[in-house]
Amino acid sequence: MWKALDIEEWIAGRRSGLDEVKEAVAEIIARVGADGDAALIEFTRRFDRIDLAEIAVSDEEREAAYDAVDAEIIQSLAEAEARITRFHELQAPRGLWLEETEPGITLGVRTTPLERIGAYIPGGRASYPSTALMCTIPAQVAGVREICCCTPPPINPLTLVALDIAGVDEIYRVGGAQAIASMALGTETIPPVQKIVGPGNVFVTAAKMLLRDHVEIDFPAGPSEIAIIADASADPEFIAADILAQAEHDPNAACVLITTDAALAERVGEAVGRMAEEAERQEIIEKALEHSGYVVAGDPGEAVGIADAIAPEHLSIQTADPLFVLNRVRYAGSIFVGPYAAVACGDYASGTNHVLPTAGYARLYSGLDVHHFCRTASVQIIDREGLEGIGDVVETLAEAEGLHAHARSVRIRRRR
Repeated sequence: MWKALDIEEWIAGRRSGLDEVKEAVAEIIARVGADGDAALIEFTRRFDRIDLAEIAVSDEEREAAYDAVDAEIIQSLAEAEARITRFHELQAPRGLWLEETEPGITLGVRTTPLERIGAYIPGGRASYPSTALMCTIPAQVAGVREICCCTPPPINPLTLVALDIAGVDEIYRVGGAQAIASMALGTETIPPVQKIVGPGNVFVTAAKMLLRDHVEIDFPAGPSEIAIIADASADPEFIAADILAQAEHDPNAACVLITTDAALAERVGEAVGRMAEEAERQEIIEKALEHSGYVVAGDPGEAVGIADAIAPEHLSIQTADPLFVLNRVRYAGSIFVGPYAAVACGDYASGTNHVLPTAGYARLYSGLDVHHFCRTASVQIIDREGLEGIGDVVETLAEAEGLHAHARSVRIRRRR
């Protein structure tokens, strides 16, 4: 179960599933585009084995969900919401900033929120109220006016309570690729959105990627993964605990230990085997561990290189000198530094966002934050003195490009 990995083969395998489902997902998208709500009802019956009476969740259902959730859990969700909000408020950009860069020229940026976004909240094997918070709070902080959420039926009351705490009241009981299609294209019940965020299985991820001509997305966010850089100073049980925490997410989750100490890899393997036997979600964990394992690096620099090649969703650094590693890592969705920085802390309550790019896409994308829900426009304020200062450059370059009207638009102003 615990084995050495060929890291190049492992990396290649993380994206292979998308190509296998794209044709089927394209058919689902086409049906939703053509038949709207009728297609959503049919796919829900086929995939979820549920006959939908109503696609939209009512206010009464959302409010009634509180009766089905323990008061301590509700309090914990409220505390998590406060921490997540606090961290994301630190990211909030100024609505407008201006700076005089030279006499007569002031430059700046105007930032405005998107008007309407959609969030996908996974369901199925587990309830993810934490993801409901993570997807919607940054949008609220950014100032998005309309936030809709799709999540597979039957919807767990925990998810409804979390969405209510986050201030979201537009909720639809639709899952899978058909949910992504409904938010991107719109149906009779679900108005289209400008952007879709949130993690999901390979079908959800494929749908997001196929619909990028219709809607902006955050990034591909599929099955969970973790890479751990550790040396002889690390506690093998801490590492094993983090590995099992990711493995219990999904049978397709993947975990990699990158270590400079071969003996540590063996001790971690022993701990993983022992702890897996005692785990509640044992069947899921065992499947995830089939494509998990370790790599032995020659030195910390090589370990960082391997981690960057993986570009993991979660990167845990458990070394004697963690800042050496932190200062050299380039690609990771979220980084957890030190033996006590359990990845689960970021999943729930430290305040950072757990919606992150997977399958190596951290090389291209950043994790979800407030900026995903904003757009910017550059601003320039130029008076006569400023125009005189750059006029010659503008006219010369415009004439060189053969864009004579461009040059004239400046020249005519300089003559007045």
